[in-house]
Amino acid sequence: MLLRDLAPGPIDQVVLVRGAERRRKKDGSTFLRVTVGDRTGTVAAMVWDHAEELAEQLTPGAVVRARGTLEDSPRYGRQLKVEAWAPAPAGSYDPADLRDGPPRPFERMESDLEDLLDTVQDPHLRALLDAVLGADTETGAAFRIAPAAKRFHQAYQHGLLEHSLSVAQSVSAISATFPGIDREVAVTGALLHDIGKLEAYTLDPDAPDMTDLGRLQGEIPLGYYRIRRLIEDLPGFPAATAEAILHIILSHHGTLEHGSPVVPCTREATLVHMIDNLGGRLGSFDRLEKELPPGAEWSGFDRALSGSAYFPHREGTGPGDSSDVAAA
Repeated sequence: MLLRDLAPGPIDQVVLVRGAERRRKKDGSTFLRVTVGDRTGTVAAMVWDHAEELAEQLTPGAVVRARGTLEDSPRYGRQLKVEAWAPAPAGSYDPADLRDGPPRPFERMESDLEDLLDTVQDPHLRALLDAVLGADTETGAAFRIAPAAKRFHQAYQHGLLEHSLSVAQSVSAISATFPGIDREVAVTGALLHDIGKLEAYTLDPDAPDMTDLGRLQGEIPLGYYRIRRLIEDLPGFPAATAEAILHIILSHHGTLEHGSPVVPCTREATLVHMIDNLGGRLGSFDRLEKELPPGAEWSGFDRALSGSAYFPHREGTGPGDSSDVAAA
C-alpha cells in the first residue's frame, strides 16, 4: 500500500527518506525528525532513541523499511512513530512507488517545450534559448531533470521543466490579452526565470537540497550571472533586449522581502512574476492533496499558503490519486 492509503495504526512500510534533521530534547539529548515518503506524499517520522546511530542510516535518498505506528495528531498532523528501521533490500519494492513526479509525461512536456520554442522568432532570443535549453547542451539536459524546489512545489525529477514550461505557456497565452507586452521577451524570461536553480539545488530526484552556492548566493543571482555571461558571448545581442530578460530574472520573486533585488518594473516582468507566483501556489495545492489521508478534505496549516487548503467533493480511487490530477 501507499502512504496516502494507510489508516492510523500499526504499519510495516518501505519508504524513501527525503530529509533528516537533528534536534535537541529538553534534557539536551538528540532526537531526529525524519521526513519519509513515497509518490503519494510525505510524513514526519520521529526518532527518539538511538538518534545518533540512526542518523548515519537515515540519510536523504535512502530506502528503508519502517515498522511502527501511524498517528493523526490534532496538533501536529500525521506522524509516524517508528520502532525499528532496516535497509530495504533491492527487489523488495518498486522504485516507481517511491518517487513523486509530474502528472504530465516527460515526453509530452519535451514536445510542448519544443513547440513553444518554435514560436520565438527573434533570432537573438532564439539563440539564447538554444544555448540554454538545447537538448544537446549540458544546461538543457540538467534543466530537463532538475527539481523546481526543495519542498513547496514540484520538488521532484522534471519539476523545473514542468514549472518553467507551465509559466511560459500561461505567459504566452495571456500576452495576447493585454496590450503593450512583448510576448517573445516575456516567454523567454518565463522559460529562464528559475535557471539559477540548476546551481542552487542538487539534482537528486529523491531528496533535493540546497547547494553551498545556493545558500551563499541564492538562485536569483546565480541565474542572473549565468544568463548575463551567455548573452555576452552571443554576437550582436541587443542591449535593450538583454536588459529586459535580465530584469525578469532579477525581479521574478516580486518583492525585496521575498528575495528579489529589484521589483518588477516592466509589463513583461510583472506578468512573469504574477504567473510564477500563481504556479507555485497551485503547485502547493497538488502537493497537499497528495498528502491528505483518506476521507480528509482539509489539509493542515501550510507555510507556502499561509493557511490550510480545502478539497471538497474529491472523487477517484483515493484522495489525491495521480490519475485524477492528470485528468483535471
